Formats: sequence, C-alpha cells, structure tokens
Amino acid sequence: MDITAIAIVAIIVWGIVEVFGWNKKTKKEKEDPKLADELARLKERVQVLEEIVTDEKYNLKREFDALKRTG
Repeated sequence: MDITAIAIVAIIVWGIVEVFGWNKKTKKEKEDPKLADELARLKERVQVLEEIVTDEKYNLKREFDALKRTG
C-alpha cells in the first residue's frame, strides 16, 4: 500500500473525528439515535474509502498515470 494512501485515509478519519467531536461525547450524543445512525453511515463511508485506496487496481492506475506524465 502506498504511503500517500495511508496518509490520505488517516487525514480523512482525523478530520471526521475533529469535526464531529467524537472524542468528546456528551450525554446528548449518546442518547440521540440520529447521531448513532450518522456515525454508522460515516464509518461505512470510511471503510469504503479505505478499500478504494488499498485496492490494487487503484494503485496500478496511479502508477500508469504517473508513467504517462513522465513519458
């Protein structure tokens, strides 16, 4: 896996945590089912992004694109 892909995923996850303040959950957040649903959806989206970035075809396409630019 490319180090750039790891960095991108880490930055995305960090940003989501910071924006939604999941590291500082309040009582209201724990009781609100809407927030729980949104959290589940965002976790799914992050999982999909991780799968895309770690996919061999994705890396292969990036390598071909890099070769085209240098060639």
